[in-house]
Amino acid sequence: MFTSALAVAFKLGPLTVRWYGVIICLSILAAIAVAHQETKRERLNPDELLNLVLLLIPAGVIGARFYYVIMHWPRYAQNLAEIPMIWKGGLAIHGGILLAVLAIWLYCRHKKMSFLRWADIIVLGVILAQALGRWGNYVNAELYGPVIEEGSVWSWIPFQVFAEGAYHHPTFFYEFLWDLLGFFLLFALIRRRHRVGSIFGIYLIFASFGRFFIELLRTDMLMLFGVRQCYITCPLMFLAGLLVLFYIRKQPRVDVRKQWDASKKKKKAAAGKSGK
Repeated sequence: MFTSALAVAFKLGPLTVRWYGVIICLSILAAIAVAHQETKRERLNPDELLNLVLLLIPAGVIGARFYYVIMHWPRYAQNLAEIPMIWKGGLAIHGGILLAVLAIWLYCRHKKMSFLRWADIIVLGVILAQALGRWGNYVNAELYGPVIEEGSVWSWIPFQVFAEGAYHHPTFFYEFLWDLLGFFLLFALIRRRHRVGSIFGIYLIFASFGRFFIELLRTDMLMLFGVRQCYITCPLMFLAGLLVLFYIRKQPRVDVRKQWDASKKKKKAAAGKSGK
């Protein structure tokens, strides 16, 4: 079993490379690969995906860090120089999602592209990255729940986290399984006839629902305005997903790949007529 003592992958002189960083980078690459494959399947421009990725990665990191700093402001208010030191730990996914969504919306608005269509594609990779990224918490021996007493009915659970002299519920593992299930669900839905934007809406609902209950088990719960942050962010995220589904409720269910082909044929036909 890994513990925080094995969090370091290797060292190159003064540079220390941690497994957490390696896992996060691999998770991002997996997300990009999935989104790229879906972009090609729907016959969209891969260059636009690259532009979005170049916006989303810094936006996600900055948003996640800013959100974490807010929840630990008394500490950082006395040490402002530590705010940009993300290598010391301290990222909160909800802040990253919020700023990343804003970045996608602004870019699509500027380029006159469908925000919801690109959001559908990107969250397919995001939820996979969330699942894989949880293993970074494992090697850091963090994101765990209550102590599992020896011989209890929970003793069979794999990947228990050893911390503070005892084995704990692996809440990171529970979230990994939930997000992985979400990935397979969205992967199946996006290849069927669906309303554009429904994948994004279902992601918000699914991810926030599972996260709410899993975070209730955490012993290192993050606080926001004096209450558990999951009491605020998860319901808001869940509500946002419902609003997205309500907004698109009258849109027809389509096979987005065939819809793109039909639109392209119409444009070619219109161009041919205008050229006569």
